[in-house]
Amino acid sequence: MDMKSNQSSPVLADPAPLTKSRLGIPTNSIPCPPVSSYTPGFPSTRFFASNRKKSKPSKLDDVRASGWLDAMKSSSPTHRDPNKDTNLNGPAQDGLEAAYNSWILMYPSALGSFERITMSANGKRIALFLDYDGTLSPIVDDPEIAFMSDMMRSVVSDVAKCFPTAIISGRCRDKVYELVGLDELYYAGSHGMDIMGPTYALGSSNGTQSCVTSTETQGKDINIFQPAREFLPMINEVFESLVECVKGISGVKVENNKFCVSVHYRCVDEESWDVIGQRVNNILLEFPQLRLCHGRKVLEVRPTIKWDKGKALEFLLNSLGLDDCSDFFPIYIGDDRTDEDAFKILREKGEGYGIVVTAAPKETCAYYSLRDPTEVMGFLECLIKWKNSGDSNTVVQLDT
Repeated sequence: MDMKSNQSSPVLADPAPLTKSRLGIPTNSIPCPPVSSYTPGFPSTRFFASNRKKSKPSKLDDVRASGWLDAMKSSSPTHRDPNKDTNLNGPAQDGLEAAYNSWILMYPSALGSFERITMSANGKRIALFLDYDGTLSPIVDDPEIAFMSDMMRSVVSDVAKCFPTAIISGRCRDKVYELVGLDELYYAGSHGMDIMGPTYALGSSNGTQSCVTSTETQGKDINIFQPAREFLPMINEVFESLVECVKGISGVKVENNKFCVSVHYRCVDEESWDVIGQRVNNILLEFPQLRLCHGRKVLEVRPTIKWDKGKALEFLLNSLGLDDCSDFFPIYIGDDRTDEDAFKILREKGEGYGIVVTAAPKETCAYYSLRDPTEVMGFLECLIKWKNSGDSNTVVQLDT
């Protein structure tokens, strides 16, 4: 995998020990700046104003304050697409449609706004970042069978030939690589705590405890950046404890994502949610170096280091030599609460766009929206056509 640019390929080593910010930014949560400070006329910030006022809860404070059940319900709402759900009655469907139509005025369709997006990106160096579940593949009850279609795989492969492209997922990196199966991408698993790329892009392992060199992909040398490597024994211990403590609860699934552990309750009767939450809480009390995060019908146990998908996005931009340039244009597409960290980074930088994938109104720091993976694929196809038409002056390409 070779990157061609008008500059020499950058080399990034781990710039700071684990106790300090690695990316030169404050380690506290980054608020969403007002849209007016970015691009006039873009969506209002009232849907995510609360994110700017509240400080990020530490450890288990968020769930203790509202109760386990309330926290799990709030992070796992039942979204229905009014255009696809035939079980809704007239008034209910009209209400959902009205709410969505109001919301989409502030977060327009990325497909309908494609010309505006490409006008902003024209002449700039594009980098593309994609979540996996709910973005490239549909959300399914069993995460083991969340497969992307062959057509989506082909489109992702083609778009990676046009722009540097990375998958940033909460899943284990090896699992994401297995599901996607494309060598021309960068992969960031465990919410960015396990990043894989070529040696020249992610730096040398010399003098860096968090970077190791390996030969995993068709004999090619790659670098693996792992800022939480010392947590591995603890994560494995917690995984085994969680598997044991939720035995007997029908439908629950515990997944070891290497640097985090996911407890899925999508297939669990709602009456048992609070039981799951309390048991996970009891385990975490024994591990003060770990913290709990909520996702869509999943509880995730992670190390307490200041690292998330937003930090992974910045790390990859740095690796690509796009972090200090005024002519770069990152696009991040994701559907989950954890993707908001990346959306916030783009708003804070005032460069590029976040695109949220959802069929229902939700608080977000994204600028645009897409309904589902089918629309994501359509958007990627439009990017490919735009690039190949010669309308783009993009100067960074990724060849395989």
